[in-house]
Amino acid sequence: MDWTDLTITVSIKDLDEASAIAQMVSGSGIYIEDYSDLEQGTLEIAHIDLIDEDLIKKDRDKAIIHLYLPPDYSPAEPITFIGNRLESCGIEFEIATGGVKEENWSTAWKNYYHPIELSDKLAICPSWEQFAPKPTQKVIRLDPGMAFGTGTHETTRLCLKLLEANMSEGMSMLDVGCGSGILAICAKLLGSGRTMGVDIDPVAVRTANENAELNGCDIEFYCGDLATGIKEQFDVICANIVADAILRLAKDLPHLMHDNSVCVVSGIIDTRKEEVEEGLRAAGLEPFTVELQNGWAAIACKKAV
Repeated sequence: MDWTDLTITVSIKDLDEASAIAQMVSGSGIYIEDYSDLEQGTLEIAHIDLIDEDLIKKDRDKAIIHLYLPPDYSPAEPITFIGNRLESCGIEFEIATGGVKEENWSTAWKNYYHPIELSDKLAICPSWEQFAPKPTQKVIRLDPGMAFGTGTHETTRLCLKLLEANMSEGMSMLDVGCGSGILAICAKLLGSGRTMGVDIDPVAVRTANENAELNGCDIEFYCGDLATGIKEQFDVICANIVADAILRLAKDLPHLMHDNSVCVVSGIIDTRKEEVEEGLRAAGLEPFTVELQNGWAAIACKKAV
């Protein structure tokens, strides 16, 4: 099977930021087509008349970022992860994969999702599949649509592992950057009390509400920027976002926590783990558990004593 060529087209002015976001989900690096300095670069090595005619026609105001994904790696989550982050940064973009535009994934992405056993307590099953759980397992029925968070990506799985380890019956829970709503729904099925989720993407909020209804869960999802406007405290907080957003969120986390609260942050590429830990400590939090998997990190922390 061929690898998938996932392309993101952005304006030259947004290339650095978009490349950094794309790099977060690329395990094998990225390749960038940037023709903004085509003439100058060619003059340094050859005569301008020797430029290939096809290169002359290239758009000098835009760049194309390529990610190459292995045959067994679902392109659906990178597409939605990158798309959500670019939108939150106000970056205009186009995403394509193997010649298939993002909008054509409205049904094709279903081919990549199958039941997943997360633990002895939890399993995830797409709404269109059949699955026989173990007697001890509760099943999350999920229709992810184009919202990030299905349990297949390491960031989600690491966050779920720490959530399960720290969630007890009746605890309140806040999911910052809720995506498909998977973390909040898992918390509810594990016995959480009041459960809330927030995401900057209205499509994610709509999808999360639909998934909560699909699982018979009473969860409050709303559209907002991180924890802006939230005044109450929660027993457990999850934020499966990216390192920069976690660092921006960190200053607000202590106000959302009481002395025994636990906050789980994920979506951290492992090379930035120490930076995030330092940012959490600077905000008055103390990391006590770190989980690592395939170049990604998740951190559980409490208020510093």
